[in-house]
Amino acid sequence: MKKSKLLQKLLSGSRNIRFSEAVACAEMFGFRLERIKGSHHIFVHPDVPELANLQDVKGKAKPYQVKQLLQLIERHNLQMEDEG
Repeated sequence: MKKSKLLQKLLSGSRNIRFSEAVACAEMFGFRLERIKGSHHIFVHPDVPELANLQDVKGKAKPYQVKQLLQLIERHNLQMEDEG
């Protein structure tokens, strides 16, 4: 899925977001997986003091965690990284 289409899907508030799509979104904004503890995948960003947490529940991401990720991106005015 194209980056812009994926971002639009997340921003639409869909409750049907795959875990892999949420991870792809986090990574395209510069978050990197730091650790996994149980089902919690903890992501960090060099310019963001907070952590981003995503959980894989039967292949789906928890909607409130996707919303928190998007709020972090907006609050810190993060830009999509260029592929290269």
